[in-house]
Amino acid sequence: MDIGFIGLGLMGRPMARHLIGAGHQLHLWARRPASLEPFRATTARAHGSAADLARHADVVITMVADAPDVEQVVFGDGGVAAGARPGLIVVDMSTIAPAAARDIGARLAARGIAFVDAPVSGGEVGAINASLTIMVGGEAEVFERVRPLFDVLGKSVTLVGASGAGQVAKACNQILTGVTVAAVAEALSLAAKSGVDPAKVRQALLGGAAYSRILEQHGQRMLERNFKPGFKAWMHHKDLGIVMAEAHRLGLMLPNAAATAQLFNAIVGSGLGEEDSVTVLKLLERANGP
Repeated sequence: MDIGFIGLGLMGRPMARHLIGAGHQLHLWARRPASLEPFRATTARAHGSAADLARHADVVITMVADAPDVEQVVFGDGGVAAGARPGLIVVDMSTIAPAAARDIGARLAARGIAFVDAPVSGGEVGAINASLTIMVGGEAEVFERVRPLFDVLGKSVTLVGASGAGQVAKACNQILTGVTVAAVAEALSLAAKSGVDPAKVRQALLGGAAYSRILEQHGQRMLERNFKPGFKAWMHHKDLGIVMAEAHRLGLMLPNAAATAQLFNAIVGSGLGEEDSVTVLKLLERANGP
């Protein structure tokens, strides 16, 4: 397939490489030309605008930061919609608000362009290993047409429901991951303050009902004090903001999500937003003292 890809950041870069490796012809455009440099020696073709990219694509994938970024590259001057060919499918794999996904889908449908929202979980490691979890919202027929691309990028692909449903699933995912990362940091902080080896405590907990992949993977990163971003804290802060906006819209009480959102708000406010989300451990250490 001819695939347009926009968003060659921490996760988009390895995702694009997997699609090239699977034999697809990639068409690239980037708001920052430096993002194209790693692809100079590949079969990918660079284009001067998102519209020009769309003229050559059967499917356009966007992997950007938030809804305003999606809207800019799709509907802005020289955007995807301006160059779309008949039958084009736009796949947004960013994490944005469900309402924004539904609105983008409706606006594209009015132009005869199909749309699915397909946010992912797994971070940079999942993108590199092609082991992402992909949560999809959209029409079943469109989903089946792009399913082969998802199978290249992830190990778990689920059509959750209609447009926006993928983003609802991702919001739920961010509640669970955010709350659990914070809980692991609290547990390891308690162990250290009690004079007990946090590594031994983690080892013990991994063998019981407290086991989780976050305790296993993120807990190890905390022990190693490896704060190099695999998923930046500011992005989790943004995602929890989506969660809380949905909670307000629906009149839901989500107390654990709300408390965790405040923790990530403090992380960003403390200047730690560019580090991995496990930097919540640093925040607790600052609050609780050495």
